[in-house]
Amino acid sequence: MSAEKRSNQRSILFVTGTRADYGKLEPLALEASEAGFPVTFFVTGMHMMRKYGLTKTEIHRSDRFNIVEYINQREGDPQDVIAAKTIVGFSDFLREMKPDLVIIHGDRVEALACALVCAMNYVRCAHIEGGEVSGTIDEMFRHCNTKLSTTHLVSSKTAYDRVLRLGEPADSIEVLGSPELDIHAKPSGVELKEVLDWYEIESDDYGICIFHPVTSEQDSMGRQAQSLFSVLKSSGKYFIVIMPNNDPGSDDILNEINKLPEDRFRVLPSMRFHYFSELLRNAKVLVGNSSAGVREAPYLGVPSLTLGTRQTNRGTAGSITSAGCFERGTIKSFLDREWGNRYTRDDAFGQGHASEKFRQLLQSEAFWDRPLQKYFSDEVAYG
Repeated sequence: MSAEKRSNQRSILFVTGTRADYGKLEPLALEASEAGFPVTFFVTGMHMMRKYGLTKTEIHRSDRFNIVEYINQREGDPQDVIAAKTIVGFSDFLREMKPDLVIIHGDRVEALACALVCAMNYVRCAHIEGGEVSGTIDEMFRHCNTKLSTTHLVSSKTAYDRVLRLGEPADSIEVLGSPELDIHAKPSGVELKEVLDWYEIESDDYGICIFHPVTSEQDSMGRQAQSLFSVLKSSGKYFIVIMPNNDPGSDDILNEINKLPEDRFRVLPSMRFHYFSELLRNAKVLVGNSSAGVREAPYLGVPSLTLGTRQTNRGTAGSITSAGCFERGTIKSFLDREWGNRYTRDDAFGQGHASEKFRQLLQSEAFWDRPLQKYFSDEVAYG
């Protein structure tokens, strides 16, 4: 049987719940599609919420994939309810589609729900970016996803070692790199002026701020946001603020964002990924607690300030500064010292070739022959 014919017979289902994970999954989905694999996206979570930009439209815009939409939450639903709804909806669709491979990403509740359904139904499931740390409940979800999945496509050797220590066999782990770096490694395809005009951004001398809630600290998220934005306001600098995800605590952050002066802060619910890539590579700094501050910004050489516990111990590049949200002096010093600086590209999370490695993996019969029954492996990771 030819490789092309095998590809046409094996369907791949990608699960996406946020604008961030779609940016990581799209390069892999495009590569799989070009290799002849039928690709479907199960689109749910924040993608379906108008408050956060109704980002499902970005997935439809590609016009390359089969798309199934599922509304898994109402505004204010707690995470356990979201998980329950996702399990029910995804289980129904899984039985209808019968995919040969499901791809989930990271540490979101939607990924956890879908990984659980796959495990219970013995469906091959590959987890993107397992083995990473963040110091919040997200990290717990991420490690649960690792144990529920059959294949692990990690971003670094450090992550590989952690997944090995979780008892996963070495032949189930592949160091892929972070897939979104495939996009940042190439020209964005748009000019900065086009991005600024499209989003009505009034200055090309700007920083970017992305500040998400930490679920284990939701009682203090409003005060953390108030402290951060007070420094940004007093700096006199222009910032593009991208709205946080919808985890518990987001409303308190949004309350502070709504108080920002419009002449120096442009607030956006979301951005097209290629537009964001162009915006980030030209930013003076990135501030907040998004993974972009430890992954994409260092790769592009942009100085970043990571705040609080959400990205604890996750990145070590020289372009990263860490501080607490209440350390106003440190935040101010970072803005004064790093505004407009540039660093050598950091490739700790990959070199922009993840999709190529993914295609090679899919075209390997050894990948599809791996057993679905899992056992704890006592292999030890070194280094």
